[in-house]
Amino acid sequence: MSDFAFNFNGKAAVVTGAGADIGRAIALALAAAGASVVVNDINPDRADKIADEITALGGKATPWQADVTNRFQVGSLVEGARDAYGRIDLLVNAAGALKLGPMPGLDEWDWRRVLEVNMTGAFFCSQLAGRVMAEEGGGVIVNIASTAGHPNPLPDGVAYVASKAGLVGMTKQCAREFAPLHIRVNAVCPGNVALTAALDGTPANAQARYGTPEEVASVVLFLCSDAARFITGQAINVDGGESMV
Repeated sequence: MSDFAFNFNGKAAVVTGAGADIGRAIALALAAAGASVVVNDINPDRADKIADEITALGGKATPWQADVTNRFQVGSLVEGARDAYGRIDLLVNAAGALKLGPMPGLDEWDWRRVLEVNMTGAFFCSQLAGRVMAEEGGGVIVNIASTAGHPNPLPDGVAYVASKAGLVGMTKQCAREFAPLHIRVNAVCPGNVALTAALDGTPANAQARYGTPEEVASVVLFLCSDAARFITGQAINVDGGESMV
C-alpha cells in the first residue's frame, strides 16, 4: 500500500491485463484512490473477479473481456469505457506476454504473439484511447515495460526483451506526438518484482530484495496524477537498484 494519498475522484481509467499481478495491483490502487476503473483481461473470469473485488471494497469497476491484439476488440473496449463513465482520463497498458528460451529455438508463433501483446496491443489501446482523450482535452497513458528492455537484457527471451525495448521507444514517440493534445505518456519498467510464481534466492539489486506489484502501482499512480504533470516521455525503472548493479 502506498504511503502517498492520491485523489482520482471523477476520473475514469482503463487498465489492460488487470486480471493478475501488476495490472491487478494498479486497478485496485486506482479504484482505492477514487477512479472508476474498466478492468480489462483476456480471461473474462479474471476480469469479473477483480471488478467484484473493487466493488466489494466500495469502488467503481466495470469488467471487460478483450484481446488487446485485436483492433476491433480494443475499439469495443474503448467505446465501452466511454459509455460506462462518460470519458477516459487514464490508460494503463499492463497486458503482457512472456516467453523465455534461447533465440535459436524460438518458435515464430511465440515471437509474433509476444510482440503483438506487448507492443501492438499497447499501440492499439494508446491510439484509440488517445483519440478519446484528445476530444476531452487531455489525459495520461502509462505503459508497463521492463528493465529487460531498459536497460538490461536477459540471459534469454529475445522476443520479450525486444518487445519491451520497443515499448519504451513507442512511449517516447507517443509522448512527443500527443504532447500538443495535452496527453502525457510515460513507461514504468519493473525489475525483480515478485509476481504469482514463487521466487527463490536474493535478487541482484542494490536493495537485495524483491519488489511488489503494489510498489509498481504506486509509481503508476504518481505518473497518472497532477504531481507528475511536467513528466512525459520517460521510462522509469522500479527495480530496487537493479540497473545500477
